[in-house]
Amino acid sequence: MFKSLKRSAKGAAVPHEKGTAGMATVQMATPAHVIIPMSMHIGAPAEPVVKKGDQVYVGTLIGKAGGFVSANIYSSVSGTVEGVAPFRMVNGPVCQAVAIASDGQQTVDPSCTPPVVNDKKSLLAAVQACGLVGLGGAGFPTHVKLAADTVDTLLINAAECEPYLTTDTREMLECSDTIISGIEAVMKYCNIPNCIIGIERNKPECIDLMCSLVRDMQGVSVKPLPMRYPQGAEKTLVETCTGREVPQVGPSGKPGLPADVGCIIMNVTSISTLGKFLRTGIPLTTKRLTVEGDAIAKPQNIEVPIGTLYRDVIEACGGIKPDVELGKIIFGGPMMGGASPSADYPVLKQNNGLLLFSRKMATLPDPEPCIRCGRCITACPMGLEPVVIVEAFGNKDFDTMKARCVDLCVACGSCTYACPAKRPVAQNMGLAKAWYMGELRKGGK
Repeated sequence: MFKSLKRSAKGAAVPHEKGTAGMATVQMATPAHVIIPMSMHIGAPAEPVVKKGDQVYVGTLIGKAGGFVSANIYSSVSGTVEGVAPFRMVNGPVCQAVAIASDGQQTVDPSCTPPVVNDKKSLLAAVQACGLVGLGGAGFPTHVKLAADTVDTLLINAAECEPYLTTDTREMLECSDTIISGIEAVMKYCNIPNCIIGIERNKPECIDLMCSLVRDMQGVSVKPLPMRYPQGAEKTLVETCTGREVPQVGPSGKPGLPADVGCIIMNVTSISTLGKFLRTGIPLTTKRLTVEGDAIAKPQNIEVPIGTLYRDVIEACGGIKPDVELGKIIFGGPMMGGASPSADYPVLKQNNGLLLFSRKMATLPDPEPCIRCGRCITACPMGLEPVVIVEAFGNKDFDTMKARCVDLCVACGSCTYACPAKRPVAQNMGLAKAWYMGELRKGGK
């Protein structure tokens, strides 16, 4: 019987494709219109607080958090509200969205002033006022995460292990001062004695820079990470940086969290955004995207107002190459991002990439029969058995799926990448988890 690999040694040896890592961020010209959905985070949607005809500015509150696990949403442009109406998100659900016609002036709301922070309560209030969520893709409201007690280690996720994406790299190289000030604030007011910044080894400039900046900071260190996807997955990051193992089931009976082993994880751009808000009082209104792929004319890192339509971002990056047939638009990275049916969807808070691939690049190989080689099992950073789970899903075998912990799947895509038969393992795992969670919610299991 073989010895189980640690999470840090599992995953997939994906190509890095970091062609934009050396490209400084470009500021996009203000678009004519933005569409800002009220659901850009895990939890309850925000509730619109503006109506058609209202004048708004950059940083004007347009959506108030709909509960504790929710987040405020702010206008990313100055202009006039065109309407508030239901909007179908790119991943299917419908929520309210605020459409705004920009006046091109980008006037900042006069209410945007630096918050006064002198303890944990006021820090959490500032984080909530910022509208900050996990900017690495998860979108979990940050004030909820920071409310945890008995935490001794702040982990900064700067792995950026997805192919193509380089936005966190540019954040470290361009905004290191606000990364440091954000770390200092969280450590001080949340009484966290230790901080580890985890960076994949394919970013030596970032490692050198951050090492030089934290050299004299008590309790803060930089941890170079293996170049093996998904080093940024929270349980993998905890294990690699601290040696601790997040339990499969936490004290509450739900899947274990980093807080169960004394850790809080923040994406490096999230902590930097907090540092910027504490300095300026301007909430989260823009997002840096890596625009890449063989179909885009000018790959680059570009900062855009939240709510900008994909098509406007594509135009700002030179459009689609002549004589290239666009095959697929992916928001996020190629491993965990989603495919968009059109370019008529807006950039959200948690988006960090927009990938444009030609028809040739986007065409998937025909899947072959499963040969039960077990590579999906070896690759899974959660230690799951996708081949068994997918088979159980086909039989609607709830008990087997429960025993095999399908609810722990993080949808990293390593199983599909590792599959020599090119089967859509990750997609089937997603369907299996969705069915299983649906059965749980029925209360009959």
